[in-house]
Amino acid sequence: MIVISAAALTVMGIVNSYGSQVAAAYGIAAQLWTYIQMPALAIGAAVSSMAAQNVGAGRWDRIGRVAASGVGFNLVLTGALVALLFVFDRPVLGLFLSNDSAAIDIAAHINKVASWSFILFGITIVLFATVRATGAVMPPLIILIISVLFIRTGFAYSMRSVIGQEALWWSFPAGSIASLVLAAAYYRLGRWRTTHMIEGRPAAGEPPDTGLGVPRQRANLAPDTPAS
Repeated sequence: MIVISAAALTVMGIVNSYGSQVAAAYGIAAQLWTYIQMPALAIGAAVSSMAAQNVGAGRWDRIGRVAASGVGFNLVLTGALVALLFVFDRPVLGLFLSNDSAAIDIAAHINKVASWSFILFGITIVLFATVRATGAVMPPLIILIISVLFIRTGFAYSMRSVIGQEALWWSFPAGSIASLVLAAAYYRLGRWRTTHMIEGRPAAGEPPDTGLGVPRQRANLAPDTPAS
């Protein structure tokens, strides 16, 4: 979340340089994107839990199916929200902006350029959730830093001298494509399947805990039997 917030602040700083109409349009578009991403975040949490349960059960044969189901649900749910935004963009934007505002045209254009990329980013979230279930948390973070901080903001900075403010909107597909490619590569080729969580073990000579705060050896003693 720190990485995503830092990238958002960086892009917002560039957006503000193009005036109040562009800033208003981007602000509303970004607000709508938070709703578009909700299904992917929820699916990612579910996939992570299900994958972790199957890892714990030793059922690695199910992990791929869990990830594939998560990707499928993301395509359907996030895709449906993006499609609705494409069809009803002006009525939805009209809830926040007046219909005669120039910002509504800019916001509609921003959505057409960038909103579809959140379908790709949703797939990335599902893949990240799958590999994190085994304890592999650093590679997804590194991929996110590369794709969101370096590629997305780098594209916005470097290309605005060529295509102007369009570089800001196209930076979102650029970052989403990069994150998906890197996440898919790590999912297929990475060593996350060999990663193991650190298991909590009692110290040497200490009896294992029953989970109730009472060592098993003492729990097995009769109530009136003194502990040695």
